Amino acid sequence: MPPHQQPTPISGWCDPAFAAVRQAFEANFAERGEVGAACHVVIDRRVVVDLVGGWADEARTRAWQPDTMVNFYSAGKALTALVALQQVDAGSLSLDTPLANLWPEFATGGKESATLRHALTHQAGVPAIRERMTNDDMWHWDRMAQAIANTEAWFEPGSRITYHTNTFGHLVGEAARRASGHMPGELLRRLATPLDADLWWGVPDAEQRRCADVIWAPASPMPTIDPFALDEDSEGRMVMLGYFNPPGYSSHDVVNTAAWRSAEVPSTNGHGTAAGLARVYHAMVQGELLSSDLLAEATRVQAQGPCPVLGEDIAVGLGFVPTSERRPLGTSARAFGHFGTGGALGFGDPDAKLGFGYVMNHVIPRWQSTRNRVLIDAVYDAL
Repeated sequence: MPPHQQPTPISGWCDPAFAAVRQAFEANFAERGEVGAACHVVIDRRVVVDLVGGWADEARTRAWQPDTMVNFYSAGKALTALVALQQVDAGSLSLDTPLANLWPEFATGGKESATLRHALTHQAGVPAIRERMTNDDMWHWDRMAQAIANTEAWFEPGSRITYHTNTFGHLVGEAARRASGHMPGELLRRLATPLDADLWWGVPDAEQRRCADVIWAPASPMPTIDPFALDEDSEGRMVMLGYFNPPGYSSHDVVNTAAWRSAEVPSTNGHGTAAGLARVYHAMVQGELLSSDLLAEATRVQAQGPCPVLGEDIAVGLGFVPTSERRPLGTSARAFGHFGTGGALGFGDPDAKLGFGYVMNHVIPRWQSTRNRVLIDAVYDAL
């Protein structure tokens, strides 16, 4: 039987009350082009959905396993925020003092007043690096952090929202590193390990065999225009450099390589399982990872307005995205989370005491996804 005609392997468990979630999960493969995916839901300390299915590679030779990890793109921005906010709770980092207090090299080019709050709300003024970078630079944390510190602000910090597509991870991650003395990947493992949450920046060599291959659909071509050929201070140059400087900053041509998986690019190259995301969000809504006041502040709208990078109005919390009419996360007005390119998603609902995780490897560009939408709807229909 040709690979594309092989029956789709689906395994795992659902509480009988959540049988519709399994039906929606199976329909994603049968009707919506899913290749490999997992969905996990925890409610009030009880697992009600734990499903995996499909294939970890485009040739459909490796079945998706319970321990299969995959790159979940911007879903990792919330984790980046979380490790920084834990430093705020610890008193080693402040939301509203200049980042330069901890990071003196950052105090240049109009960024002297930029704070962690600005960084977490995509208002820090550095959505792109101005100097030409290479993919070799991307594998070195200090080189990336220094390039961001050297960059002249594209706009006055706090004056507007401009989604920091890739720089968010190095910007917020460096603040957390300066405050704690530990790399973001180490901070993530420290909070994830007690939760048995399989989440990583910098996947160890021994664990990379568990990584699913990302399959872009359609394949994403590099831009034909060199961003450095555009006007120096133009919006177009800023947006293009944010995505493609270094060339692989958004994962283009590197996503399935050992170098990418081993690196720490927290905005973009978080790897893990759906269960890992669900367990972290469930712990947050149970009050286990952040103080209640800080969690409430981090998950309410802090800034909103038009964003030239995403081409739409957005509303953001402190690194988390509150539920909205355009991208609803269930039925609670207090739900919060973060999507990743192609539809990967982790979110928490304090009212339902719920943590949700969904990851997949067939990536349709942008966040909107009928696949995650039907899963969320099925979960809430069952409540």
